[in-house]
Amino acid sequence: MEQLFSWFSESAIQDATSYSVTFCKNILAALLIYFVGKWLIKKIITGTTKLMEKRNVEASLASFLSSIIRVSLWLLLIIAIVSMLGIETSSFVALFAGAGMAIGMAMSGTLSNFAGGVMILLFKPFKVGDYIIAQGYEGKVKEIQIFNTILVSVDNKTIIIPNGGLSTGSLQNVTAQPYRRVDLSFDFAYGTDFDEVQKAIADIQARCPEIIKEPIEGEPVTAPWQGLAKLGESGVTIATRSWCKSSDYFAVAGYMNYTVYQELRQSGFMFPFNQLDVKIKQQ
Repeated sequence: MEQLFSWFSESAIQDATSYSVTFCKNILAALLIYFVGKWLIKKIITGTTKLMEKRNVEASLASFLSSIIRVSLWLLLIIAIVSMLGIETSSFVALFAGAGMAIGMAMSGTLSNFAGGVMILLFKPFKVGDYIIAQGYEGKVKEIQIFNTILVSVDNKTIIIPNGGLSTGSLQNVTAQPYRRVDLSFDFAYGTDFDEVQKAIADIQARCPEIIKEPIEGEPVTAPWQGLAKLGESGVTIATRSWCKSSDYFAVAGYMNYTVYQELRQSGFMFPFNQLDVKIKQQ
């Protein structure tokens, strides 16, 4: 009996000693993983921040992405440390996965807008100050947020558009290019001398300071143009094309409409009305 008790004591001491050595090794390994992981996380965050600054990523997006990367890396580091200590990590992974799925389902619309905001800020289909037409609205971009884009319309209304649809739908960036073409059409009565009208309109285009008079190399800009576009029911349609800087578009359109109407009306050219000729046949 005494020998059996002595054997059990020696076995317990050996097991305790072996467990203590293994536990100490795990503690040392966990500490090593912690310090190395902490150093790597710091390097990764610093490198990512510098890369985003170099790529001119928006400050708000850069800060948000850095926070997400930092939290994700720390979670991975904690799981690695817990696993090194001999604790089962499958429950932790399942808990994180379940929480992530629940949050994702509850915030599906919000996450879609967030993803759209990230895409807009990274690929920059438009920037603050651009005039865009999208989702049935148009206006000047005042602010690009993570979840929404804020426009200001020409009549000074604030328009808030979710980034989800804005990033996946069709969009016109009116001011993205340095030059725009102003296409206008004017109707004149039948019998009007086309050559005289063309000369008068060309003279008006030549006097407009915002209209570009000569082609620009490397750009689609051409000299002002006038031409007979259509023979309508009540008159002829003369089309004009005038290139200008994008910022001068509305000034040129307003100048052309006003000046053509005033000067050509005073010169005796007739602008037609819709008319219908009715012939009565007598029996």
